[in-house]
Amino acid sequence: MGVKERKERDRIDMRQLILDSAHHLFLSKGFDEVSIRNIAEAIEYSPATIYLYFKDKNEIFHALHGEAFKKFNEYMTPVFTIKDPFKRLVTMGEKYIEFTFAHPKYYTIMFIAEAPMLCEESSEGWIEGGRALEGLESIVAECIKEGQLRKQPAKVLAFTIWSYMHGMCSLALRDRMKHYTEEEREHMIEKSFKIFVQLLKNQ
Repeated sequence: MGVKERKERDRIDMRQLILDSAHHLFLSKGFDEVSIRNIAEAIEYSPATIYLYFKDKNEIFHALHGEAFKKFNEYMTPVFTIKDPFKRLVTMGEKYIEFTFAHPKYYTIMFIAEAPMLCEESSEGWIEGGRALEGLESIVAECIKEGQLRKQPAKVLAFTIWSYMHGMCSLALRDRMKHYTEEEREHMIEKSFKIFVQLLKNQ
């Protein structure tokens, strides 16, 4: 490996180290309680080093946001090979649930962690997040066209579906289901999702 390649590898490794440390701090302390200095101390470098890679902590958060949505979009890729649009929609819901509990740190940074949404709309964070939403909206629009969902504005119906999925998954992920018995909790999401699918069908 040449000097140029080694420097580029080191740059990539340092950027990832910053992101990983910031991710941990944002989730454990909350965005507002974390400073650039805190992140620098966690990786045992000076704050000046952080500024070589990111202009502020907002940019760090949105880099994490984009990274998480990129993982999410990759996870959803097999869904789009399914021919039937309603089956594609249902499978997307199943994959959404799987992703939430397989990658809770990513899900939290995507949808739960509170942080200012201050970044350019052309940034990676917005692009990847927008791609995920557009994927859902396109499937919903196709289901409506095929008569598989009730005729409603596709964007509104897609938002309704997303809101339901997020609410259900967030309650479970944040341990807000203790008023149910342990046995009930084990199957609550599965049963609730099946009921929701039946309600969506245009019958």
